[in-house]
Amino acid sequence: MLSRFGRTHSGLIAGFLALVLFLGAVWLAPKEWSSVFRERAFDVVLAADRQLRRPIPQSMPVIVVDIDRRSLDALGSWPWPRDTMARLVEAVAAGKPSALAIDILFAEADNRSPAALARQLGALTGKPDLNALAGELPDGDKRLAAAVRSVPATLGFVLDADNSNAVPGVPVLPRHPVLLDGLWRMTGGIAPMPPLIGATKGLGALSLPGDADGKIRRVPLLVGAGDAMRPGLALETVRLARQSPAYSVDTEPQRIIVGDLQVRLPSDGLLRLAGTDAGKRLSRTISASEIINNEAARGRMAGAIVLIGGSAPELGGLRETAGDPLTPSVEIQADAIGQIFAGRAPTAVPIGWEFALAAVLGIVAISAAVALSPLPGTLVGLMALAAVWSGAILFSLTSDRLIDPLMPTLAGLVAFMSASISTYAMVSRREARIRSRFEQHLAPEVVKRIAENPELLKLSGETREITALFTDIENFTAMTHRAGPEQLVAALDEYIEGMAAIVMKHGGMVDKIVGDSVHAFFNAPLDLADHPQAAVNCAEEMRIWAKAFQSRTQPSQIGFGRTRIGIETGMAIVGDIGIRSKLDYTAHGDSINSAARLEALNKRYGSTICVGPFAASRCTSTRFRPLGVTSLRGLDVPVEVFEPWPGEASPAWCERYIAAYRLIESDRTAAAQAFEVLAGEIPADPVPRLLATELRAAPAAS
Repeated sequence: MLSRFGRTHSGLIAGFLALVLFLGAVWLAPKEWSSVFRERAFDVVLAADRQLRRPIPQSMPVIVVDIDRRSLDALGSWPWPRDTMARLVEAVAAGKPSALAIDILFAEADNRSPAALARQLGALTGKPDLNALAGELPDGDKRLAAAVRSVPATLGFVLDADNSNAVPGVPVLPRHPVLLDGLWRMTGGIAPMPPLIGATKGLGALSLPGDADGKIRRVPLLVGAGDAMRPGLALETVRLARQSPAYSVDTEPQRIIVGDLQVRLPSDGLLRLAGTDAGKRLSRTISASEIINNEAARGRMAGAIVLIGGSAPELGGLRETAGDPLTPSVEIQADAIGQIFAGRAPTAVPIGWEFALAAVLGIVAISAAVALSPLPGTLVGLMALAAVWSGAILFSLTSDRLIDPLMPTLAGLVAFMSASISTYAMVSRREARIRSRFEQHLAPEVVKRIAENPELLKLSGETREITALFTDIENFTAMTHRAGPEQLVAALDEYIEGMAAIVMKHGGMVDKIVGDSVHAFFNAPLDLADHPQAAVNCAEEMRIWAKAFQSRTQPSQIGFGRTRIGIETGMAIVGDIGIRSKLDYTAHGDSINSAARLEALNKRYGSTICVGPFAASRCTSTRFRPLGVTSLRGLDVPVEVFEPWPGEASPAWCERYIAAYRLIESDRTAAAQAFEVLAGEIPADPVPRLLATELRAAPAAS
């Protein structure tokens, strides 16, 4: 056995080296990657915070008037005429709220009211009497402006990078020089139409910034529209509710002050949302149809802050948040208003703190791995990890500061595993060399490898990203019944040799030949740059070569079938697998299984090369068409699969294919008809024909 000194020495070196490499990789990783993991860790911390934090009574209730599916059924499809919108605002105003915010952009004039129609007819006919008549007819814009004027109301604008239009607003008065170097800024904005701006008492930004993973976790307190600073919708609504004439910004700490309220102001001007439980959102939300038709419902609005927005998909206001993929933007603004009143602004600590915590946790993990036996060492490591997560949650509860516990956790795990594995590896190698003295029969290939590296009995396994490629011959079983043994073997030998040569030409490795199938992978055992693209290029050449091979005399006589190919990229474990007398360098992982199942999917779609989503996303030189969304065994969620565009497809044909594919979600019948037309234009391409058939056969979506 190894001495304790040797064992400890090896574990310390491996653990500290792994810790340094991990921290270096995190430091050098693209900011978008690290920010996604960091924000998701904050999501977990804040979710725990919500469960443990005592609810704080809110001095001013917040109510959301929801333009939901029930409202559209009762009051008409979206977009509503301004007259209908005015009815809703009038009903809300009758409830005497302290402030009203409308999470809808009114950028264009109403064109559906009698007055608007008269003006349009006058412009078309050139009759001034029609224009004069418009002034006497019901005007939706005027009615909405009057309704907005009757209540302290905030309308919304959106930031726009394509114009430099100024956006009016109340002043923001810094008491001292402030740092807003990360302020979300665009050259201008799109504001409501002038009559509504003249009627409203406030104007706030509706725009919501998404993080690198597309989720909304922040609401603007301040934004930049050209050279001016303007408030977000939530902050402007609070200003109206507090009857404050302006904003002031102070430092030490930097914060924005609205009347008697103040909230921490980050340098990017964004308020990090803490999230709200679904039950609270449900209790504060009232259907718009109920507000219009039920006078008793308006009684809840007295003295409250009311927001009008919509959860119906037609309004386009659904956003993905940390807790819900379909959160109405008006609910997000309501959450922000609640936080402003509570003075809550969760803020991340400097990332250097997290690196220091990761180093400390790594040292604890290494010490546990090298100084203790496996079970006690594991328990100590788990206790340290629990302390990190508990501390992050406690820090959030007590100070609203966010610490990422995920990165220190991973650092501790990497350090612990490296130190433990290094110790185990030293013992294993020593024992393996002793056992090898008694081995008498080894395969020649294994003997050669041991001679080159006597430290190991077989090549170590490794986890690496590879691209797997699987081929199969269509109707191969039927062909074996038609062909004689000599014909079949001769044709199959020539076919396999040609396919294998193409794999090696493109830098791939032939893993194995199983009957008529070729299994290959790229980026192993040696690194291959741009291996997903290399695999797709290989598949395209295989398709051309196999089609030409089918037309040769001998294969055509026995009805040699079409070649189908499946490709996917992913992490896999590669190395020598087997018994000592027979080792096989091969790969195992989800990408291998997916490639095999993608090859089989060609039968369903009529395609030749079926490419998985991860491989397709990595290819820069090949354009793909979507085939459909399907479930692959072993994967938790359905995935979209692709095929390179057929060479005979024109750009216009491709655009129409994409349009037909997008129709599948909304109108299967129309999509099927479009695919049938496409199939008639390129009869040699079976994909649109089979998609149309599948859509016709599938039951209508409920």
